[in-house]
Amino acid sequence: MTSSTQILGQSDLLLPLRQWLDSREIHNAKLAHFLCNFIPAQCPFERNITLFGRKLFHIPPMCKLNPLYYEVVNLRFRALCYLADECGEDVTAYC
Repeated sequence: MTSSTQILGQSDLLLPLRQWLDSREIHNAKLAHFLCNFIPAQCPFERNITLFGRKLFHIPPMCKLNPLYYEVVNLRFRALCYLADECGEDVTAYC
């Protein structure tokens, strides 16, 4: 089985780390709270630069340049699901 990066002629050197992040299960509320606080819900770099009420330019979200972006976001989602489903907590503060 080949990954999409191998099809492009590159080997995925981060594959072991991707698999490790994807295989992590959350079974601890303290860890889940830490992950939800530590991993932002939105890219902190994206913003509009305005001057005197006029938009000068837009800084695009650069988080997707992170090669592990989807795995980290998925880990945060699993932590949110654990808190909501297993612990019965209200997770709207993390959204």
